[in-house]
Amino acid sequence: MWMDTHCHLDAPELQAHLGGVVAMRAAARQAGVACCVIPAVQVGNFDAVRHLAHDLGDAYALGIHPLDVPQASEADLATLEAALAQHATDPRLVAVGEIGLDFFVPALCTPALRERQQFFYRAQLKLARRHGLPVLLHVRKSADLLLKHLREVWASSPGGHPPPGQAGIAHAFNGSDAQAAAFVALGFKLGFGGAMTFDAARQLRHLAATLPPEALVMETDAPDMPPQWRYTTAAQRAAGQPQGLNTPLELPRIGAELAALRGEAPQAWARRTSANALAALPRLGGVCAATWA
Repeated sequence: MWMDTHCHLDAPELQAHLGGVVAMRAAARQAGVACCVIPAVQVGNFDAVRHLAHDLGDAYALGIHPLDVPQASEADLATLEAALAQHATDPRLVAVGEIGLDFFVPALCTPALRERQQFFYRAQLKLARRHGLPVLLHVRKSADLLLKHLREVWASSPGGHPPPGQAGIAHAFNGSDAQAAAFVALGFKLGFGGAMTFDAARQLRHLAATLPPEALVMETDAPDMPPQWRYTTAAQRAAGQPQGLNTPLELPRIGAELAALRGEAPQAWARRTSANALAALPRLGGVCAATWA
């Protein structure tokens, strides 16, 4: 069975899919996707992801995404802290996320917004540490600064890094070998999904093939980050061809392609990456226990 460690099942594109997200999720489970982790992106969808996780038998995370930081207020951090406290005993709450830094979007790269992103990121790292939860990190042209803040927030802990089960996942990782090694050294797993399936993604495919097997987890980031077979170019879209929909149903094929890069059998790779997901998000084991049984 596969674990999709990052998919936005509350997204409108997925809510409108065929018979709805419930039918889509059931089909994905039938195809071998045991569990999905649904991250929030702003305080306005905290309740939605929590209810959806309970309805679907999946897991969720609560956090403020860097793309939502421009609209967020410091009061939202208090709302996040209150939600983490209120749902502290909810076994389906497995992480703080999606949080991080995004220096790919030009509008987020002004000095003021770079500072604001770092303020929200650091504050959420501290909340995760306070509540004993791992984090789901958004990493886009920001790996080195993400690592800097991680080291500073955890500097006072034994060894200067999060204890086992309190690091998390660097979602949609697309950095250098050295950056990958730095995250792994801090206890993080690295999320790989549809972007790795493109032949032109040479660095990603190199990392997927060469990183230690215990370092990787699988994800779709649905409905974003479609695999190559679901992707349509700008010219195709302009000609009226819709973008193929990325859903958790794609995960077994994505995982099989990564397994092929490593010369492994898909079933063995599913077991390995699912074990990695449980190590990164310890509460996930309880969520998926019924499915595994």
